[in-house]
Amino acid sequence: MIEGTAGVSGHRDPDEALLDNPDVLAEHDPGGMLRHTASAGAQVRESAALTAEANLSVLAEEGRPRAVVIAGIGTAGRTGDVLATVAGPRCPVPVIPHRSSGVPGWVGAADVVIAVSASGRSPEALAAAEAAHRRGARLVAVGAPDSQLQSVAERARAPFIPVPRRAPARASLWALTVPVLLAARTLGLVKVNEADLAETAARLDADADRSRPTAESFVNPAKSLALGLAGSVPIVWGSSPLATVAARRFGDTLSANARYPVVTGALGEAGRGRVGLLDGVFGGLVESARDIFADPDDTDDRGTRLRLVLLRDGGLNPEDDADEPLAVEERRADAVQTLAERRGVRCDVVTAEGGSALERLASLVAVPDFASVYLALAHGLDPMAVPAVSEMKELANP
Repeated sequence: MIEGTAGVSGHRDPDEALLDNPDVLAEHDPGGMLRHTASAGAQVRESAALTAEANLSVLAEEGRPRAVVIAGIGTAGRTGDVLATVAGPRCPVPVIPHRSSGVPGWVGAADVVIAVSASGRSPEALAAAEAAHRRGARLVAVGAPDSQLQSVAERARAPFIPVPRRAPARASLWALTVPVLLAARTLGLVKVNEADLAETAARLDADADRSRPTAESFVNPAKSLALGLAGSVPIVWGSSPLATVAARRFGDTLSANARYPVVTGALGEAGRGRVGLLDGVFGGLVESARDIFADPDDTDDRGTRLRLVLLRDGGLNPEDDADEPLAVEERRADAVQTLAERRGVRCDVVTAEGGSALERLASLVAVPDFASVYLALAHGLDPMAVPAVSEMKELANP
């Protein structure tokens, strides 16, 4: 057990029994992070309805923009990655996530800026909205109602989409993402229809049910994934651009909820050097020193080791010439699984399902989101409270 003046508490070794006791889980999750994570499907439906009430038609009046900049940080910034991936390489204009204050120097009247902030007071989103207004760019703002961001949007006479603040930003990915996608649809950049949204919400609901606290570890994919990761250094790689967004999202939640260090990225990048981690002191070397008769899940007789999580996406069978790249991605994923197996590095695989890019992304995000919360709870950590974040803000503020 560790206890500090900052309110940090928890235990180094995971408590597997805790995860199968719903009452104790609720006790250790006073902020209701599991409940907030389970609201993902509801977030899709609510945000779609709220976006429909906003006057986005003004966006389309000036025609197709030169570029779209999505300004935000953290989970808000991740919405830009989602839009870029769902829009795909055939998007007629550049889609650029921007995670710094203000906007790129080239942004002007020909462009659209979408400023996103769950709280409505993120300095990065506020500065971007102000800069867009000054430069005459079309602006859309997404964030908490009655916030500073809404005030900036009103001054700029720009559409504002209210996202009720019911959960921490990291548990509000879908509430923030749907307005961004629908704004892009209004501009003619993505094809996301009501059926896609309904199927995505249904997928998130189904995965929340599979991952519910009352489902025991042996039938609960999120608890099983969490227990597999316990005590390891996770490596999360995505087999495609869409799967890579999900991999980076899993890295976000593992770090923030479970306080685990994690390596994330694309398999294409991994093949340029990072795959060598499988041979290193946390990979093949530590595994080769393990007693071959030992329980593979017993960490007492060996050091910290890697655990690979592979997010696989076979694509949607496009009717164009993208079949070869998809085949390359699949072969690369097969190769990495084989490499891990040869070195004794355990590997979990999550495979995308669904008929649209958005639903497939949801199928790769939902269970890992829950797993990050269960991993925190297994260590006795409150997944909602992150004392280091509060302390950093206090120390950094003048």
